[in-house]
Amino acid sequence: MAHHGVTPREIIPPRSQYSNSGRFGRLFGELPPFAADTPDVRAALLEIGKPGGIMDAKDDLTKSPQELITNPALSAKNSDNPKLTAGFTFLGQFLDHDMTFDPTSTLERQADPEQVANFRTPSLGLDNVYGAGPTGSPHLYDTQGGKGSKFLLEPIGTPGKFDLPRNSQNVALIGDPRDDENMLIAQLQVAFLSFHNAVVEHVKTKIRLTVSDDIFAEAQRIVRWHYQWIIINEFLRHTCGDAVVNEVLKTGRKFYTWRNEPFIPVEFSVGAYRFGHSQVRPSYRANFTGNPGGQPFFAMIFQPTPSDPRDPNDLSGGCRAPRRFVDWPTFFDFSDGNVKFNKKIDTTLSTALFRLPGSVVPNPDAKTNPSSLAQRNLLRHLTFSLPSGQRIAKTMKLDQLSSGDLSDLKPYGLDDRTPLWFYVLREAQVMANGEQLGPVGGRIVTEVFLGLLQGDKSSWLSQDPEWRPFLPTIDASKKGKDFRMIDLLRFAGVA
Repeated sequence: MAHHGVTPREIIPPRSQYSNSGRFGRLFGELPPFAADTPDVRAALLEIGKPGGIMDAKDDLTKSPQELITNPALSAKNSDNPKLTAGFTFLGQFLDHDMTFDPTSTLERQADPEQVANFRTPSLGLDNVYGAGPTGSPHLYDTQGGKGSKFLLEPIGTPGKFDLPRNSQNVALIGDPRDDENMLIAQLQVAFLSFHNAVVEHVKTKIRLTVSDDIFAEAQRIVRWHYQWIIINEFLRHTCGDAVVNEVLKTGRKFYTWRNEPFIPVEFSVGAYRFGHSQVRPSYRANFTGNPGGQPFFAMIFQPTPSDPRDPNDLSGGCRAPRRFVDWPTFFDFSDGNVKFNKKIDTTLSTALFRLPGSVVPNPDAKTNPSSLAQRNLLRHLTFSLPSGQRIAKTMKLDQLSSGDLSDLKPYGLDDRTPLWFYVLREAQVMANGEQLGPVGGRIVTEVFLGLLQGDKSSWLSQDPEWRPFLPTIDASKKGKDFRMIDLLRFAGVA
């Protein structure tokens, strides 16, 4: 029976849950899509995700970036998440760029994920940082001063602050161009490059290796393993909760399996892992010390028409100027009173994300290539024929949201067959007060992250499960026991 103008779902043949290496795949190939790809369904999704619609936080963008941060009434739907600081939004984006890269799919036609190439190795080995290494990607490395062991970095005009290396047209010379999408992710890339360079010095002075290739290989292993420790013991535990992380580590994965090598499931990449879009604030305080202008740099995440392209008044990437650096105590908690928090995980997105700039969405079209991030995410559920959140919850034998929990989707006939991304956001909102992912989202994200690490023969979880981080920590009592983003940033010399 049709639901409010939405046609019944087509039943498609079951798909294998397995995928070849370098491809996307499915966790629940036996489940039908949440809806047929019809004009009515597309229109409903566009309506749900439109600017000013039910997912728009309706921030007052006529106010200054600083006012939006300091006056909660101007962003009433963007309440603080006390469990996740602002930096986790961009760390999550950085992790995504380490795992997946699909430059081929469109929003207009259906795609079989098993036929879509993933242009990123499906692992958490920092491919987006290391590229193909000093031999395969020599343009990333300092081939003179560091003899190829260290990364290139370039000064921005503020003492002690650095930018990504760039060519004459300001294009960043990095392992993944997406890590220059905005200033915050670009500066996080700088932090990881600096972390590697600091670890190279550690290898030279503490481990006393002398051969350049040996120095690089050992530094890379140390960097990767400390990074992977952070993923499990900080990012995952804060995002998904200790309970699900401990359960999967103890009893194993139930849904994310493969025959030969890991793959990226579309239920993860298109659905559950896009929860981070809900965490983005309309504006941020990028820095508060050392700014040549003498003032903190408050800026919108995006402006439809940025000012000076060499130093825009938003957080666009692709440019260099003395004020375009990040003070990380705003984004990660150094216990100095400066940290700001993420927005809660729920079904509202900051208003700026409903009008993405041309640098992100060239040649926008209201129906086929919308500039609203919410519309784009929802349309991808049709592109990849994703099952509903309810069917996945039932298959996973987890508590389901009721139709009442999704009553705002009833006019579109999607309150009982909800696109997975929207379902995961509402699940977090209803079942976890927006402070972490709920049962379905948390389980999918945890299983994929742990599965990628368990499937990577070079990860610490595969090679040496008893390994513990050993680099210095801010809290001396945790050295040899733990390692957090604040420790990485300080060791890198960027905090």
